[in-house]
Amino acid sequence: MEMKAVVMTGAGRPWEVRNVPVPALEAGQVLVRVHASGMCYTDVWATQGYGGDIYPQTPGHEVVGEVVEVGAGVRSRRVGDRVGTTWVQSACGRCPYCRQNRPLSGQTAMNCAEPRTTGFAAQGGHAEYIAISAEGTVLLPDGLAYTDAAPMMCAGYTTWSGLRDAQPQPHERIAVLGIGGLGHVALQLSKACGYETVALTHSPDKHALARQLGADHVVADGKQLREIGGADVLLIASNDFDSAQEAIAGLRVDGRIVLCGLDFSRPFSISSEGVPFHMMRQRVIGATHGGLRYLSEVLELAAQGKVKPIVETFALERANEAYDRLASGRMRFRGVFTPTQSV
Repeated sequence: MEMKAVVMTGAGRPWEVRNVPVPALEAGQVLVRVHASGMCYTDVWATQGYGGDIYPQTPGHEVVGEVVEVGAGVRSRRVGDRVGTTWVQSACGRCPYCRQNRPLSGQTAMNCAEPRTTGFAAQGGHAEYIAISAEGTVLLPDGLAYTDAAPMMCAGYTTWSGLRDAQPQPHERIAVLGIGGLGHVALQLSKACGYETVALTHSPDKHALARQLGADHVVADGKQLREIGGADVLLIASNDFDSAQEAIAGLRVDGRIVLCGLDFSRPFSISSEGVPFHMMRQRVIGATHGGLRYLSEVLELAAQGKVKPIVETFALERANEAYDRLASGRMRFRGVFTPTQSV
């Protein structure tokens, strides 16, 4: 049987929608009919070649849908289950990281030397069906719509992991830089936890929306952040590292900078101007997917209505239109493919 799938054909080349075979199940896998697959800027980087020569490949690692077939040896999932998977499905089990049993102790499998990565080492979710390692799936909460669940698999997972890793205290203030695919979710998560929340954005047209999403204050940069008293946690939900460096001026003593955004083309740096970073006892935390328990937590928050992504939905046939909106920064705020089943 065949299915429709978005295919990256080469570095810098347009996406194509092709008819390809429905993936055959291996032991330990489940076959999922994709109901929603969210777009992440990582899809752009993979298309530009930053993920290596992985072509041809189907992108997409915010994948949710319904289990339609269960492979040999799978006991934890059943036909009809509503499940999701994310960037890293499973670990190799043999590298130094895995030999410490870190993935099995609740830590992320992302630091494995040879993980099974959705949309990179393995087929991604911008397709009608996907074969997934059962151990890399989570059950979706009842009542959570697929289009709301898909962005939680990366945008929600990443920002929630960042907040959890920063360990904010009840009296502390959180600032979110960048009100885009990650940041608009991070604002809601911070507010849902009861923290005084600041949005940093250079876009005046996002001020009202930022307040609707939970921001108590909206400022343009680190100077303005400092003028209103600063923040204890600065969550970088953007790949604009120039703005991130500037925003550090508003970080308080003992503050934490949490890097959730990525930019493979340039390093993150800290300015030596003003009071030296080390004298402020500040820390930089690299945060990404922090383990499936964090993912389960953020999915439950979404099911409770405490966070709701703002999405644009696309049929697979509109793949290049969706890509152009994502790559140009015009997407508001998370693109989600909703495949039409053909088999």
